[in-house]
Amino acid sequence: MLRKNMKKLRLLLALTAIGTYALLSYSFVDNYFEVSKNLDIFATMFRELNIYYVDEIKPGDLMKKGIDSMLETLDPYTDYIPESEIEDYRYMTTGQYGGVGALILQHGDNIVVSEPYEGFPAQKGDLRAGDIILEINGTSTKGKKTDDISKILKGQPGTTVKLLIEREGEKKPLEKLLTREEIKISSVPYYGMLNATVGYIKLTSFTENAAKEVKDALLDLKKSNQVKSIVFDLRGNPGGLLKEAVDIVNIFVPKGQEVVSTKGKVKEWDKSHPTINVPVDLEIPIAVLVNRGSASASEIVSGSLQDLDRAVIVGQRSYGKGLVQQTRPLSYNCQLKVTVAKYYIPSGRCIQALDYSHRDDDGKVHKVPDSLITAFKTKNGRTVYDGLGISPDIHIKPEKTSNIAYSLLNKNLIFDYASHYKNLHETLSANGMKFRLSDAEYDDFIKFVSDKDYDYSTRSEKTMEELKGIAEKEKCFDEAKTEYEALLNKIKHSKKDDLIKYKNELKTILEEEIVSRYYFQKGRIMATLKDDPEVLSAIDVLTTGNKYTETLTSLTKKDKPKQDNED
Repeated sequence: MLRKNMKKLRLLLALTAIGTYALLSYSFVDNYFEVSKNLDIFATMFRELNIYYVDEIKPGDLMKKGIDSMLETLDPYTDYIPESEIEDYRYMTTGQYGGVGALILQHGDNIVVSEPYEGFPAQKGDLRAGDIILEINGTSTKGKKTDDISKILKGQPGTTVKLLIEREGEKKPLEKLLTREEIKISSVPYYGMLNATVGYIKLTSFTENAAKEVKDALLDLKKSNQVKSIVFDLRGNPGGLLKEAVDIVNIFVPKGQEVVSTKGKVKEWDKSHPTINVPVDLEIPIAVLVNRGSASASEIVSGSLQDLDRAVIVGQRSYGKGLVQQTRPLSYNCQLKVTVAKYYIPSGRCIQALDYSHRDDDGKVHKVPDSLITAFKTKNGRTVYDGLGISPDIHIKPEKTSNIAYSLLNKNLIFDYASHYKNLHETLSANGMKFRLSDAEYDDFIKFVSDKDYDYSTRSEKTMEELKGIAEKEKCFDEAKTEYEALLNKIKHSKKDDLIKYKNELKTILEEEIVSRYYFQKGRIMATLKDDPEVLSAIDVLTTGNKYTETLTSLTKKDKPKQDNED
């Protein structure tokens, strides 16, 4: 056994030596000795562990953990992608994969369909949200996790998969035979008109052809409607391909305009990225929606349009990811996604919020200090700042989710009621943007959850519990016990009362989930727009007098953003 392990290790060390030579060939001269020394230490330690450790080790798992721990000291975007995860990574950049086209979730001990994609095998085969997947190809799903099931459902287009499902209202399980297809998720799941003159485009990712989808959506809106302005929604969009971001900005700005430049340690990453196409519309007013979930390519688009005074930014401060990643090939079909540069938008600012190059003694990363945040100027001379993401021109305070809403969502009771509603109503009484849950239907929801477990603690109750614990430690609780219990009874929540108190919030969430049962992802988006405060604010700035022009030309200096000013 020892001889066999030694033979394997000689091969491993030979490969390591080849890799070391290649790495050192590209290293700076002053790093040559440090890199060589530490690679040698690592290889010899790995050899000794494999030979002498008391139990049998799994070299692949050990190496993966070592690599992951090493990369954790850098930034969260530099990542090791083993061969087994290459397909998932490819989907992140292309939006394509082979499968049935459905999202699934863990619901207690069951694997449940959460949303079929419209137009793909799952939806065409009448697989519905809320269906419990009992078996796949005759094998029980009991004890399996969503990752396990997802891998089984994916596969080569043209191959089949047989599902046995349980559905509310059906006496017996149903069999579904689905033929896998190439699934391409649209980057623009919905576009339409908010009113007679304001168009709306939702972009969820920057995968391949995202710019073409945005362009096609804009052209279709202009062709079919009297569009005078556009709301461009980038909320919750985590980014993606840099090229798509530049091409999207190009839709609204002239050819030859620099959108972003990148600067890295290696000179080959010092690049300028100008627009190269003929624009679609240089005049149409634009309001771009952003929030804390808008990152990377979303910030390039929103930040560039802000710097060029080509759009008004509405919402909350964006995430603050000013770093560029590239993939580098590794041995055995693995990949390294590595941060190679920082990006700078037209005003010259980098909006990176966290300083990964400096960590405290505990290894914690901190935001860019207030003292280092610098002012820059837009094309019209407005003041903008680097660091901490893109600050909106019109800030909308985010709505907070109530404790009861969190609990109902986490327990999947909103989800379950929407599936229950769909089984009782073959069609919806109105389209996605106009559908409203009636008071009678909301009362039905209250009955639906009346025997369900969704208890929760309010902030006041949690504080009272902490106070009790402190008082007991200090041995003074008994003296205040009567007063404590009287106060606790006064602030103790009632689930039934909260269902009435937060009725408007819960009805909005229910409407979104219910509409998705009939109109899928498109319907989910449509249902949120009617009462959306950011959308309403965007419509206001686009249609009220000279608000839009005044916002883009106002030279009133903005307050410098502070790192503790969380949206």
